[in-house]
Amino acid sequence: MPDVSPTKWHLAHTSWFFETFVLTPHADGFRRFDENYGYLFNSYYEAVGDRWPRLARGLLSRPSLDQILAYRAHVDHALGAFIADAPDDVWDRASGLIELGLHHEQQHQELILMDIKHVLSVSPLNPAYDPSMRPGPHLQSKLDWARLPGGLLDIGHDGNGFAFDNEGPRHKVWLDPFGIAARPASCGDFLAFIEDGGYHRPELWLSDGWAAVQQNGWDAPLYWREPHSSGAREIFTLAGLRPINPAEPVCHVSFFEADAFARWSGKRLPTEAEWETAACAGELGQTGEVWEWTASAYGPYPRYRPPPGAVGEYNGKFMSGQMVLRGGCAATPDDHIRTTYRNFFPPTARWAFSGFRLADDA
Repeated sequence: MPDVSPTKWHLAHTSWFFETFVLTPHADGFRRFDENYGYLFNSYYEAVGDRWPRLARGLLSRPSLDQILAYRAHVDHALGAFIADAPDDVWDRASGLIELGLHHEQQHQELILMDIKHVLSVSPLNPAYDPSMRPGPHLQSKLDWARLPGGLLDIGHDGNGFAFDNEGPRHKVWLDPFGIAARPASCGDFLAFIEDGGYHRPELWLSDGWAAVQQNGWDAPLYWREPHSSGAREIFTLAGLRPINPAEPVCHVSFFEADAFARWSGKRLPTEAEWETAACAGELGQTGEVWEWTASAYGPYPRYRPPPGAVGEYNGKFMSGQMVLRGGCAATPDDHIRTTYRNFFPPTARWAFSGFRLADDA
């Protein structure tokens, strides 16, 4: 699957990040583990050279896992020595890159779970990543609404603590009064959409969304299985195959599916500014189980400038053709879940832990 990378590739790539952006330019006497690894484990940084095609990462049977773990140990040892001994002037130049690299690695910890779930899901044996994992929390059956007055509001990270560059600069937006659901849409909500023919009604879909439904044969969220003889649906999870719980947040839907459901409901998706405003006001209730699609295209905030150098490609180069998700998911590291975090995926993406909540106009 084009979006999925092997687990050992993630392990090597996160090591390559520290090797390339911290150790090679800043650590005197550092020697690369293997000169070929830059080509193999560069993800998308054009400024630092050519790279192995993303779609072919699964074909890399070598280096072996043992070799990659040795590579990680080499980089970890060198990075620890650098942190301990770097002169103040060098530390001032490198410390921000180290902090970015740590948060980058946390992002890949989340991606590993998204990717391995897809890998395991295509096996006819339905293997579990961790059979002891508990199901997600139950959502309230009643869909309560928060009403917010809008107005001229500040959006974006305020500069206190770590944030990715795309979370700022903080700026003002005007919001008309709006309503937002206190919980994400549930599996039970989405079952009603399916049973009402939602995947067969073109009037509910954006044009590209309807084309995706036809091309890909979508008739349910990713990992939902066809009903068996008893009529019950099952879902593949990191804990293996189990019955769908109608009270859990619906997950693994594309932006197009979320948008079609909202139109079927007579509602809409919130903009990212509405979502952030409601989150800061404490009005969202249950969050953090699924990333939540918004109606906002992923683009730069006013006055945004990518950081200088190759790390400027981290976020800025993707600000076209993608949609913003907010909130974090069950696999997101706790200290990454903040009201200003802007995740982004193409509108057809379904392998991420993505759901949504509804909004409407006051």
